[in-house]
Amino acid sequence: MKSYKTSYTNNNIQVLEKQIKLPKLGLVKCKVSKQIEGRILNATISQNPSGKYFVSVCCTEVNIPQYSPTGAVVGIDLGIKEFAITSDGQHIENPKFLKKSEKKLTKLQRKLSRKTIGSSNRNKARIKVARQHEKIVNQRKNFLNKISTELIKKYDIICLETLRVKNMVKNHKLAKAISDVSWSEFVRQLQHKADWYGKVIQKVDTYFPSSQLCNVCGYKNSDTKDLSVREWICPQCGKHHDRDENASNNILKEGLRLLSA
Repeated sequence: MKSYKTSYTNNNIQVLEKQIKLPKLGLVKCKVSKQIEGRILNATISQNPSGKYFVSVCCTEVNIPQYSPTGAVVGIDLGIKEFAITSDGQHIENPKFLKKSEKKLTKLQRKLSRKTIGSSNRNKARIKVARQHEKIVNQRKNFLNKISTELIKKYDIICLETLRVKNMVKNHKLAKAISDVSWSEFVRQLQHKADWYGKVIQKVDTYFPSSQLCNVCGYKNSDTKDLSVREWICPQCGKHHDRDENASNNILKEGLRLLSA
């Protein structure tokens, strides 16, 4: 990704209906995704690998609309088979964008490898590969943005586990799936929006045994360390548990305990 930043002075950056004015470049045709509010500080111009140009305009003195308090709280258990399971029983499907595009991506990469280095045909093939990667990234960002916004609107307090993704991707069998699900970006977006809209994100320690504890009586079932155990019945209180729903309820309880401590 190539980029450079230019500062605002003497009205040298302006965003119009279908154009943007930039220093040295003058008026440039563009699609404006959002109308500018507040005072412009600077603009960052970037070019992605597929050759597309983007301009990000940084502003200050912007009025941020606040979401109305709902009083609702939630625990979230993030996963691979399903993207997320909430303590109130919502199961959010994992879209697996990379896996769905893998065959097409492999085909394009194979064609690229056969082209002569330095030729115009190789550059065309490179751009096709870059565009496919770009499509996957955009699909993923759109999904994460939509889900994180829905959660921030709905809940005042969101509790989730601290995930050590760098350690988890060392497992080569799961590395690709973990990278595709993008937990780190999801948590980053949640935290960013929570800070903007006055909501609370409470993280629970990685080693908290959320999957092992019965959320009703607190009994610890060590058998659930085996990830193949998806359901179990508590031998102490008789409660039937879905592994992930139980974990999300325990995450919520621990998160609220930490907040009140």
